[in-house]
Amino acid sequence: MPREYLVATFVEPDALVNAVTMIRAHGFKIYDVYTPCPVHGLDEAMGLQRSRLGLVTFAAGAVGLVAAISFQFYAAVFDWSLNVGGKPDNSTLAFVPITFEITVLAAGVATAAAFLLRSGLFPGAPARLAGPRVTDDEFAVVLRWRSSVFETGAARRHLHDSGAIDIRQGVMDL
Repeated sequence: MPREYLVATFVEPDALVNAVTMIRAHGFKIYDVYTPCPVHGLDEAMGLQRSRLGLVTFAAGAVGLVAAISFQFYAAVFDWSLNVGGKPDNSTLAFVPITFEITVLAAGVATAAAFLLRSGLFPGAPARLAGPRVTDDEFAVVLRWRSSVFETGAARRHLHDSGAIDIRQGVMDL
């Protein structure tokens, strides 16, 4: 659903972080920030919480670990027990390499899937950008405009004081 946004673009990442800090200090809510590269300190300036993606990685790795050990133990002891040089059927040291690989594989695939699902970057999804160059060489701060609680003049003034090179207001589908 298209809504009205105020988009300010910047050339320098430091100006972007300063603008985000200033805008939040004056009570405006930031809808999103677009950057062509990682900007250190931007998460703290935006007030974002720590990502829970690590929990997904840990859980998937634990499930992979348990599944790999369980399957190998079942196959070696119950389903296809072989007497190899008089060694015990449940030789746990022989399970270590495959268990490690399955754990890493499960954690990696689950992390990638959770990230793509949560961010909406599944194949075929249309790109929703605030401007044509915001992920090329420009940085952008997007504020959602609401007529009841939003004073455009104050927001524009704060963004301009922070070093914005272009400030525009328009209806977009972000």
